[in-house]
Amino acid sequence: MSVRLIPSAADRRLLDESRSTRAMTWIMAIMLFLTVLAGALGLGTRSAASLLDRQLAGRLTVQIVEPIERTRDAQANATVAVLRGLPEVAKATLVDRAELAALLRPWLGADGADPDLPIPAMIDVDLRAGNDAEVARVTRAVQAIAPAARVDRHETWMSPVSNFMTMVTSLAAALVLLMAAATAAVVILAARAGLETHRVTIQVLHMLGSTDVQVARLFQRRIALDTLLGGILGTMLACGAIALIGLQLGTLGSDLLSGLTLGTGDWVLLALLPIAFALLATFAARIAVLGVLRKIL
Repeated sequence: MSVRLIPSAADRRLLDESRSTRAMTWIMAIMLFLTVLAGALGLGTRSAASLLDRQLAGRLTVQIVEPIERTRDAQANATVAVLRGLPEVAKATLVDRAELAALLRPWLGADGADPDLPIPAMIDVDLRAGNDAEVARVTRAVQAIAPAARVDRHETWMSPVSNFMTMVTSLAAALVLLMAAATAAVVILAARAGLETHRVTIQVLHMLGSTDVQVARLFQRRIALDTLLGGILGTMLACGAIALIGLQLGTLGSDLLSGLTLGTGDWVLLALLPIAFALLATFAARIAVLGVLRKIL
């Protein structure tokens, strides 16, 4: 199959290629604009999900729930000492009460700093591997000192967010495939319309000895070039929009949203989309034209 995208001067005259603008080019620009945006959404969300999983893997929060302050402090200090001695624990840090009061201020106001308020002691724990066996051993060690203590895995209570990100990534991938299918459908319709428009010309070409494959090459080159030019235009506009959105996300100061970034490999994949769609259009045009020519000519 010929993959030459630039038609010769004779081909352009034969199929009215002298027009500088065709609707096909703008249609493909719109299709690639939407496709690149969907692809960027999927890649960015996948990157954020991976970052979230790395940050939450093996992280625990231990809550020492004890109404008596003296007992609570004693259990918290003993728990920190035991945790730091466990081989499974990479880091164990007792959260300062002032930090907890600051976190509670939006809900409790100034009362969060009241020393008589029984705020649980919090211990941040980083495990080395973060598997279920390590979590179970750490839980047993903590509850041996403070039976009422709670051990929460960050991975567990953030799993709805992770699942949502996975769903968004899958949805974005489905949108890219859907846009590819829609592009193929548009190409097929355009090829059939072109065949009908140039029906007489094609009959003359056949009488002069041209084969169906040679005629199909005329259409596939034109459509491939339209797709490539429109795709490059749409991709450039989409990349500009993505860069602008990235700058806006950076100003929000959110750790979660800041993970919605594109790496070098992601940008390369997005840049290859116009070429991929041009190849898809070439193949779809060839199949459509040859199929119609075998039936009507």
